[in-house]
Amino acid sequence: MSNPGNLKYTDSHEWVKTEADGTITIGITQHAQELLGDMVFVEAPAAGRKLKAREECAVVESVKAAADVYAPVSGEVVAANSALDSSPEDINNDPYGAWIFKMRPDHAADVSALMDATAYQAHVDSEAH
Repeated sequence: MSNPGNLKYTDSHEWVKTEADGTITIGITQHAQELLGDMVFVEAPAAGRKLKAREECAVVESVKAAADVYAPVSGEVVAANSALDSSPEDINNDPYGAWIFKMRPDHAADVSALMDATAYQAHVDSEAH
């Protein structure tokens, strides 16, 4: 499995991309979508919602299971990916391109503290044992 090196990761299998304007884009990792299987529904948080780090804020449902998506850091949601309403399978086709929501973090340093690709892969490997 290849986890892009330009992203940060959470232990609950979200990926986080820092954008030029300081916002962050969040989706679920390739590992997470492989575990879940074919996506059938995505519920993203509404723009304007304030989130605390590790708060449940979205749901992804597959033919196998439903899973919560957690806020990687505290901040405010600025956008949800409405394309997933009609095409949740985009997550299966391109997990690192099909983002779920975007937020403005309260503290940029919180994003820096998340796992890098190497640490995330070690976390995935440790879960498999």
